[in-house]
Amino acid sequence: MEKNEISTGGNPAYKSGFVTLIGRPNVGKSTLMNRLIGQKIAITSDKPQTTRNRIQTVYTSEEGQIVFVDTPGIHKAKNKLGDYMVNVAERTLSEVDVILWLVEPSNFIGAGERHIMDQLQKTRTPVILVINKADTVKREEILPYIDHYRKQMDFQEIVPVSALKGDNTDTLVSCIMKYLPYGPAFYDEDTVTDQPMRQIVAELIREKALRLLEEEIPHGIAVSIERMQYRRNLCDIEATIVCERDSHKGIIIGKGGSMLKRIGSAARPDIEDLLERHVNLQLWVKVKKDWRDSDFLMKNFGYNPRDIQ
Repeated sequence: MEKNEISTGGNPAYKSGFVTLIGRPNVGKSTLMNRLIGQKIAITSDKPQTTRNRIQTVYTSEEGQIVFVDTPGIHKAKNKLGDYMVNVAERTLSEVDVILWLVEPSNFIGAGERHIMDQLQKTRTPVILVINKADTVKREEILPYIDHYRKQMDFQEIVPVSALKGDNTDTLVSCIMKYLPYGPAFYDEDTVTDQPMRQIVAELIREKALRLLEEEIPHGIAVSIERMQYRRNLCDIEATIVCERDSHKGIIIGKGGSMLKRIGSAARPDIEDLLERHVNLQLWVKVKKDWRDSDFLMKNFGYNPRDIQ
């Protein structure tokens, strides 16, 4: 992970580095990253495997700069897209300065957590255990969970937080800074993400589809931005929601186009906040059978098949 380094005014105590968030699907990685940088970049939903790509966002303060790398959740892959997602997540472990392992507040360590722990024990990268969703249990219940995980492996830090409410996130940032190397910033102070705007817009549309559609459909959809054209304080956007089956197309469109309108209406405010202008959003739906097992189509939708080699 190399970037053109930015001068920090000669501050010898300045720190900068890369930090990955890892954990099982739906543990709150994207929510935490959005909370830490103070802006919505990564999409969130209550369905697993929401994040498909490695997303870099940037937190900058007077003390240092943290480049957060949000990765797909580690899970058992069922197709080439699944292979891609797991490979991206696991490969990132050796490329960063600090690893944040997110878990939920529980003393049950299942097969998914065991697999992640096996991966973490192979790396020399400092690991901070983050017990997310701490707001969902009583404060006195957290200590036994901390003690239980501490007995499983050595962590540099264990920090309970609530990504949703922002509880204890300042403490987490301070802990991260302790393990970053000294050096100048990688990005200028105004940078929030390295993601192309078109990709963020596509993901915001996919997020709303994930939240509104039935259980069996979201894993099989992607969003492609066909056109983004700026004119004064307006942006015209044409996007296509891609699904794998004809039956899914009908559900996504809905009776009289009702579902497609709901997705567009839900996505528009977030896109307008992101672009800081009014948005004219038009959505279409296309069927691309089994696109998640097609190298060509995966690449078209922003998932590079070479990353699963």
